[in-house]
Amino acid sequence: MNLRKQRNRQQRKVGHEEEGSSSNRSEQVAFVLAFRSTPVTKPMLYLCDNQALLKDVKRWVGEGGKATLVGAPDTDILLEEIEELIKRTTAGAGTFLVKVKAHRGEPANEEADIQANKAISGKDVPTEWHDRINRAVFTWQEPRRKGGTVSYEDRKSTWNSRVRKAIRRGSAEEEVCKHRDRVTGAWKQISKQRR
Repeated sequence: MNLRKQRNRQQRKVGHEEEGSSSNRSEQVAFVLAFRSTPVTKPMLYLCDNQALLKDVKRWVGEGGKATLVGAPDTDILLEEIEELIKRTTAGAGTFLVKVKAHRGEPANEEADIQANKAISGKDVPTEWHDRINRAVFTWQEPRRKGGTVSYEDRKSTWNSRVRKAIRRGSAEEEVCKHRDRVTGAWKQISKQRR
């Protein structure tokens, strides 16, 4: 939220659901909107309640060509953040990010939460960052146990620990089936020989 221009509040809905979306994505959009509303030559103080955003940005400070976007879940937005930071650094404008506690009465943070909720429910709020970035999307069925019965629910996500776990579980289930078939086949042969 830009405190200098309170009449010029920017809101965006964040697209990209088909490739999976993290809660950090909307925080990164808010950061980019703050960049857009602050002149490149003016210092900027950004109050943030999201530790993951601060960690993502810190990764790029002073790293030059060492850091990489490979594996970053929100490369489309992160790339714009980095470009804006480079512009501000080149112009000599200070950019300060300060961690504030969420939902603890910080007025600027509470106002940002109100604006975010309005953007989610607003019908005329534009959607941005919705083009696919060609990340692989994995689909699988995840078992759910309810009252002694097992049902399977369809899941979809980009690469993360849940996908890795599903692949491992699927491989394990396939191996169990192979061994079961092998043992069953061997048992049938033994049974035929005994007859």
